[in-house]
Amino acid sequence: MPKAINILSAALLALLLALSGCSSKDTIKIGAATYTETKIMAAIYKELIENRTDLKVDVIPDLLSNSMILKSMGRDDIDIALMYSGVIFNNFFPVKQTTDRESVLQQAQEGFDRHYNLKWFDPLGWENTYALTVREDVAKEKGFNNVSDLQNYQSEMEFGVDSSWMERKQDGYPAFIKHYDFNFQKAYSMDVNLVYEAAASKNVDVVLAYSTDPRLIEYKLKTLKDDKRFFPPYDASMVARNEILEAHPELNEIIDELTGKIDEETITRLNYEVDINNRSERDVAREFLQQKGLLKK
Repeated sequence: MPKAINILSAALLALLLALSGCSSKDTIKIGAATYTETKIMAAIYKELIENRTDLKVDVIPDLLSNSMILKSMGRDDIDIALMYSGVIFNNFFPVKQTTDRESVLQQAQEGFDRHYNLKWFDPLGWENTYALTVREDVAKEKGFNNVSDLQNYQSEMEFGVDSSWMERKQDGYPAFIKHYDFNFQKAYSMDVNLVYEAAASKNVDVVLAYSTDPRLIEYKLKTLKDDKRFFPPYDASMVARNEILEAHPELNEIIDELTGKIDEETITRLNYEVDINNRSERDVAREFLQQKGLLKK
């Protein structure tokens, strides 16, 4: 009898392991970094995938760096994540230095496929990068739309910038003012979290901000187009393991459904709902998809 029990136990254990394996294969793991829009997009794709397929989706949040995301994908700990094209300059593989948007995207798509066996999808429609920012009333009064529009006013304007950016010679303030031939009256170094309020309270006239930060809405600030392309592009794209796409080819169409559909204004407003209005990423994601008519009944 003990022998029969052992055989039965072994059979049950094998069955449980087999069932567990099947379950894991039917679970898609989406990774998200520590900042809000990556979590919102993870929630959006969780809703979409679970709505369109029988797959289950787990979201793994608060991955601290691009290196951690790539290592997790290499270990199959996550299958899909949001990344930005400008990460190619983080020494993941050899690249050509350029600020040309199409060239950076092409290098990201080819490089991550060749070196990491990942599919880099076409951009979702926005980029999260540094952006020169002024108050909306000032932009309207003076007709500011592009960074170069500041040329005739920069000698009388005060500039507030992130402390770390002020000190970077190659791609920071010194290179920037040379690139645009600017000479601001004064440039103040401050914590990046203080620049938004500093501009709104008129302590400075121009600040360097992040292009999708919801505080742009909160403080009624306008970002100016980097028309001479000083900053490298950071177009947002979904990235997925090729193996998971081969196992579930339907994911290609689902991921591609939002390609080019989410612009900078849209993602900033979604960030605003979470960060300023204190709503959950899941509720904001579901509302967005419902408004777009993308959830099947």
